[in-house]
Amino acid sequence: MADWRKNTVHTLDITGYTTEGMGVARLEGRVVFIPHTIRGEQWRVRLEKVNKKVAWGRGVELLAPSPERREPDCPLMGRCGGCQFRHMTYAEELEAKGQRVADALERVGGVHLDLPPVLGAKAPLRYRNKVQFPVAEGKRGLAVGYYRPRSHDVLDAEDCLLQPEAVTALRRAFKDWMARYGVPAYREEDGSGLVRHLYVRTNSRGESLCCVVVNGEGAPFGGELVEALRKAHGGLAGVVLNFNTRDTNVILGTEYQTLWGRDWLEEELCGLTFRLSVPSFFQINRAQTERLYGVALDFAGLTGEERVLDLYCGIGTISLALAKRAKSVIGAEIVPQAIEDAKENARRNGIGNAEFFCGDAGAVARKLAEEGARPQVITVDPPRKGLGPEVPAILASMAPERIVYVSCDPATLARDVKRLEDLNYRAVRAQGVDLFPRTAHVETVVLLSRETNPLTVEVRMEVETGEVKEHPSYKRIQEYVQEKYGFKVHTAYIAEVKRMVGLDMHKAPNAVEQRKHEYHPCPPEKVEAIKDALRHFGLIAE
Repeated sequence: MADWRKNTVHTLDITGYTTEGMGVARLEGRVVFIPHTIRGEQWRVRLEKVNKKVAWGRGVELLAPSPERREPDCPLMGRCGGCQFRHMTYAEELEAKGQRVADALERVGGVHLDLPPVLGAKAPLRYRNKVQFPVAEGKRGLAVGYYRPRSHDVLDAEDCLLQPEAVTALRRAFKDWMARYGVPAYREEDGSGLVRHLYVRTNSRGESLCCVVVNGEGAPFGGELVEALRKAHGGLAGVVLNFNTRDTNVILGTEYQTLWGRDWLEEELCGLTFRLSVPSFFQINRAQTERLYGVALDFAGLTGEERVLDLYCGIGTISLALAKRAKSVIGAEIVPQAIEDAKENARRNGIGNAEFFCGDAGAVARKLAEEGARPQVITVDPPRKGLGPEVPAILASMAPERIVYVSCDPATLARDVKRLEDLNYRAVRAQGVDLFPRTAHVETVVLLSRETNPLTVEVRMEVETGEVKEHPSYKRIQEYVQEKYGFKVHTAYIAEVKRMVGLDMHKAPNAVEQRKHEYHPCPPEKVEAIKDALRHFGLIAE
C-alpha cells in the first residue's frame, strides 16, 4: 500500500485536468491534483496537502514529458494567479477545455452530445479590453499588479501577455506617479491608505479610459497624474476617480469624478455600437465575443417572426444582436445602470423593437409569465452561479420552443440543463468558445428544445357532432386533485403547468389574474397531480 502522507514522493501518471487546469493523477484509486502538468505525462510528485480522499502535490521530476509541453512564455508563470495553461500548446489547452465541458454535461447534466471542438482564438495574446490592478505596499515595496494564487498578496507585474501594450505603459506611468509624489497605497489590514485599484478599459479603436479607485474623497496631485497618463498613451480618452471607502472586496464604489476627458469609450460589436462607462459590463475579449454571440444567434434560429426574452441582458449586447433578426426582444437585468445603458444603446443603434426592464431575472420572468408572455425563444447569460433555483420552472411555464443558454461555468450550466430537462427541455446542441485563452475559463452555449412527444396537447372533439368537449374550470381541476391526492393546488400552479405542457393561456376562458403575493414554483408532486387532472379532462394526451 502506498504511503499516503504529506511530503512523500510518488511516481504518477497524469490522466486529465481539473476545472482549475491542474493535472489529475491517481494513487491507489485516490485523486491527486498537480499544477503545471499535462495529460499523458509521468512525474515524480511530492504530496503537499493530504485529505482522506484527495491530495494536492507538486511535480519534482518530469520523467516522461508530453509532446504538447512548451516552455512558459511568461516570467510570472506560477507566481501569478491569472494563467493556468502557459506550459502547453494552445491546441492542448483547447482539448482540455472541451473535455471540461463534455465531462460537466455528462456527469452533472446527464447529457451525451457529440460536441464540436472548442472555438479557439486567432489571437490568444493581449486580448483583454479591461484590466483591474490591485495596489498594495508590501515587503518588497509598492506593487501594482495581480494577486498571487489563492491570496490577496499583490504581485508587482511589469507586463502581462494578456493585456494590451497600452495598458502596460499606463500602469508604469501610474506606479511612477505614486512613487514620485508619495501617494499611499490602501492597506486591507486596517483600512488606511488611499489608492486601492487602477482600472483600465481599452477599445478596438486604440483608445483607453483610466479609473483610479481611492479610499477617500479625492486624490492629491491629480493634474500630475493626468499629465503622466496622457504622455504614456496618446489614445487616452479620459481619467476618472472612483470613491470606495467600504471594507469590502468589491472593487468599485458608487460615486465618480472625471478628472480629465470623458468617462466613457465606444466599442463596436456584431455591427452595433456600444457606449461603455467604467462600471458597464462588457466581455473582455471582443473578437471571441462576436464568435460567441454568433453561435447564440445560430442556435436561436430566428426568422424575423419570433418574440424573444433575454434574461441577464447586461447593457443589451445579446438583446440588440437578437433584435436585428427577431420580431421583438425583451431584455431584463438587475443592475439599473446597465438597463439605462441598454436603452441608450438601442436608441444609438436605431433599434426600436427591443425593450428593457430592471429587476432580478427570476422576478421579471415570473411577472411576464403571469401576464401570459409566450416568447418563442428565451436566451439566458447568467453569472457564474447560474440560474436561480426558481428560474427554470418559470421559463418552462412560458413554453418557449427553444432556450439558448450562454454560460461561463460548465458545472452550473450542467446543473441547470438537468433542471430544464426535468421540465421537458432537452439539450440538443452545445458549443464551447474560448474567450479567455491561457486561463482555465471557458464559455459554452447550449440549445435546449422543448420535448413535445410525451406532453402533446390533444383537443378532443366529437367528430360526428362537431362539439368540443367542455373546458374544465380551475375549480374542477382543484377538486379532482383534492379528491385523488388529498392536497390542494393553487390556481397559479394550474396556470403554470398549463403553460408548461403547451396549453394556450391566451385563449383560456378562465385564465388566472396577476398574482398579488410572492410566488414559488409549483412543487414536482403537484406538477404531476395537475398533469394527471389535465389528462383526465382530455386537455393533454394520455
